[in-house]
Amino acid sequence: MVILNCSRVVPKITSLSRPKFTNTQPLVSPVSRRASRAVIVAAVAVSAFSSMSYDRELAAAKKAASLAARLCQKVQKALLQSDVQAKSDKSPVTVADYGSQALVSFVLERELPSDSFSLVAEEDSGDLRKESGQETLQRITKLVNDTIVNDGSFSVPTLTMEDMLRAIDSGKSDGGSHGRHWVLDPIDGTKGLYFARWHNRFVRGDQYAIALALLDEGKVVLGVLACPNLPLASIGGNRLHSSHDEVGCLFFAKVGAGTYMQSLDGSSPIKVNVSTTDNSEEASFFESFEAAHSSHDLSSSIAKKLGVKAPPVRIDSQAKYGALSRGDGAIYLRFPRKGYREKIWDHAAGCIVVTEAGGVVADAAGNPLDFSKGKYLDLDTGILATNEKLMPLLLKAVRESLEEIPSAL
Repeated sequence: MVILNCSRVVPKITSLSRPKFTNTQPLVSPVSRRASRAVIVAAVAVSAFSSMSYDRELAAAKKAASLAARLCQKVQKALLQSDVQAKSDKSPVTVADYGSQALVSFVLERELPSDSFSLVAEEDSGDLRKESGQETLQRITKLVNDTIVNDGSFSVPTLTMEDMLRAIDSGKSDGGSHGRHWVLDPIDGTKGLYFARWHNRFVRGDQYAIALALLDEGKVVLGVLACPNLPLASIGGNRLHSSHDEVGCLFFAKVGAGTYMQSLDGSSPIKVNVSTTDNSEEASFFESFEAAHSSHDLSSSIAKKLGVKAPPVRIDSQAKYGALSRGDGAIYLRFPRKGYREKIWDHAAGCIVVTEAGGVVADAAGNPLDFSKGKYLDLDTGILATNEKLMPLLLKAVRESLEEIPSAL
């Protein structure tokens, strides 16, 4: 089975039994052989998409995500309690979430005016249209207008509150396997179970990302991650973040063209690659801070089977995908509780950023992530990301751990 949604592939493990070798057999496991063949197949499978440049779309996506990050940074510096309201589903949301989505929608439609526009995104304007949401809507409108004016590259009339509502609601598309669909998480980060926890993390500078990707006929063909609080220097090797570190990273990838990183301020981009280690003992791994988002017990069991000696790097949001793409760690594990359905906007941009950097992304059974089915991913248990050398070992450790502690999820 091959990944057609991203630019790498992963074999689906059907047996965990160790192969028997004779003196005349090469010491290469069936899993490794399948992995090698799959990489070749994938290179052919993406060739049709690689022949399309997507240069205009990538430039627009980078601009949209960068401006949204600028808006979020402004909110973060002057955040007030009134900036946050509880949505009807009880999850917290700030003017930054709404403003980021409206701004991304505005920029994409302005930069790509001839394209039919479809956006699959997290927010909608339902709560803002209520009387209780009018003050928040006014603040969103001012934030977006100020960001556009300060950027200076758009000559447009001042946007109204109705313009904001329309821009936010442009994200109501269901996506799918036909046509082009932008996929956006306006602020991807730990909102947690309680407002105060998320609010405090946003204020003090924990990790979050503006995650934007483009689907073409159900395949992820480009992705951008704007990570305002992620240091440009590596966070791997238990290195402590210093106040002197420059922060603010923009990762971007296009099918068949690799993954690049630059500062949000616009430094020259550099090409990045995932860790190339084939020694699982040296493979530090990422996981979410919140145990509710990923089973730490299961992750610990997997790490033990792999012989991993380094403690996990716990950061939230798709900033993990960015850090993985540049080799800060070697493995990303995500095992949410049973019943949770992964949304495509939580993984689309991160998936291509990692795969174009030479990595592999799959579910716990070795299946590719399929972004063509609408707003949700149909997965076997969890999501894994690592390099091609470690994936067979990781899949084996995952399957064994799931059999031993099924109650972990």
